[in-house]
Amino acid sequence: MVRSKRDGNIGMTSLPLSPLVLVAVFLSLCVDLHARDLRVGVDSEVPSIHHAIKLAQPGDTIHLEPGKVYRDYAGFYGKKGEPDRPITLDGHGATLEGSDPLDPLAWEEVSPGHFTCATLMPTLNGAILARWFFLFDGRMQRMGRVSKGKSAPLKKPEDLAPGEWTFVQTSPPAKDHGVPIEGVFHLRLAPGETLAEAKVSVPVRSAGVQFSGDNAHLVIRHLTATHPHNDGFNIHGDCRDVVFENIHAIECGDDGISAHESAQYRVDGFVSIGNSTGICDTGTAQTSYQNVFIADCVGFDLYFLDEGRYSLTNALVLSSAQNPLVVTGRAAGGCRLAMGNVLIRRLVEPRIGVVAARAALAGNRCTFEGLNFKSTGSVVWQNTISNGQPSEPGATGADWEGLRKLAPPSYQMPRG
Repeated sequence: MVRSKRDGNIGMTSLPLSPLVLVAVFLSLCVDLHARDLRVGVDSEVPSIHHAIKLAQPGDTIHLEPGKVYRDYAGFYGKKGEPDRPITLDGHGATLEGSDPLDPLAWEEVSPGHFTCATLMPTLNGAILARWFFLFDGRMQRMGRVSKGKSAPLKKPEDLAPGEWTFVQTSPPAKDHGVPIEGVFHLRLAPGETLAEAKVSVPVRSAGVQFSGDNAHLVIRHLTATHPHNDGFNIHGDCRDVVFENIHAIECGDDGISAHESAQYRVDGFVSIGNSTGICDTGTAQTSYQNVFIADCVGFDLYFLDEGRYSLTNALVLSSAQNPLVVTGRAAGGCRLAMGNVLIRRLVEPRIGVVAARAALAGNRCTFEGLNFKSTGSVVWQNTISNGQPSEPGATGADWEGLRKLAPPSYQMPRG
């Protein structure tokens, strides 16, 4: 029987319903009944994030414990919900921690304060090494190295100061960064300090959230990724109807978030702090970001490449990276970026934003401070202010008062 509400009363409908309509209503009720809440925790029937994702079906929601730190990652490999019935991963403010405490037993003290290990990672290559770091008592130590941008050479072991590290390669040099390499890691501590006392951690996981293959109809929200040796949110493959909401990437070895191949997703609410690159999208990806805060990046703040179609709306970038903004196409096709209500403020020396050949940037209501542009591509500004100069009379630039609300309390700044 199908009931209808009339004048606040519940009664039988007087309209005849076809058998097909009745079947559709019955199936929709069954679908709703089978949507599940999968809770990941020690006392849960779902022991890990991996198990929860494997079990999840369209309409299900995976719940992490509010505020909990998981030494784990969320891998989506060919996972699909359905239109209007996505699979949801709700972190409830949880953190995916990419590092683990170092095992002192795996290290040898070869001289006071000088420790070595040749078996730190089961597989190591040049790409991982370029992104590598250690954590000393929670403090990230990159040794001036990044995978994108200018990177410092590795030090000699004898030149290390306390709280520093290096790597000495013992296998032959490899031109391809994906080829496995062998060698020895070196750590320097203060004389008499033990590895346990230094609280050294190692970035053993490559990402916080990782996609590969064909994924569709997914929602990832209220989640922080920190300290993987690669990206906080690493999106490979072909994905459709994917939404990220209120996500944070903090101190990741490479990108805060990065789209590859033909990925398509939307981000609403993104904080990227202390990463090598804030956002880096490539391939034929189609991405949109809104309500974004970026600070303390090293190599790039914003990096958009290849044949993708990208948009950035309502964004505050406190720039100290080597490269604040680069948009560049490839020979196969052009790159397109649309920016709306974006403020980029250099906190250190002025730098150049680059729009290369086969690339186009269209900006509306933007403000740039300490940032000039070099373009061999196409650039169109509307209602934009660059270093105090309006794009046209009456231009007001970005909404500073609105954008400053995107910053965490420790980054709140007065109007410049």
